[in-house]
Amino acid sequence: MTISMYQASGPVLKRALKNLSAIIDKAAANAAARKIDPAVLASDRLFPDMLPFPRQIFIACDTAKFCLARLAGVEAPKFADEEKTFDEFKARIQKTIDFIDSIKPNQIDGTEDKPISFKAGQTELKFTGQGYLLTFVIPNFFFHVTTAYAILRHNGVDIGKMDFLGRE
Repeated sequence: MTISMYQASGPVLKRALKNLSAIIDKAAANAAARKIDPAVLASDRLFPDMLPFPRQIFIACDTAKFCLARLAGVEAPKFADEEKTFDEFKARIQKTIDFIDSIKPNQIDGTEDKPISFKAGQTELKFTGQGYLLTFVIPNFFFHVTTAYAILRHNGVDIGKMDFLGRE
């Protein structure tokens, strides 16, 4: 049996976003228990030249929504990138999941050879649908989800590998 483009995109991205939302819940509880201002965790970064926590969330969500939109040939929702609190990050993640849920398998399946192109800064990137999903979306998405996880873990939030992977 072969795996479809939809199976390799929507459900994979959705699961990781749900896990990220649960990790944010643990970060909020950790901040409350330790009497730490949640804004400190919600704005931290791993190293001065790395993007802070909010940008990790923004990019993970954007990568997921643009993936489904580009493959399905629909408009991606626009988000303002103004979220600052754990609740606001969770709301953005949920809006992204809602968009993923709005895309049906028949809109994605069969897009392996679909031309996908877009600008990243000044660079025009060109892919086939399958190349886009497997060599750009999946690695980029998980880089940012992992970095968000690492920022929280680095700050003492009690999360582990199973929180990242999920328990479904």
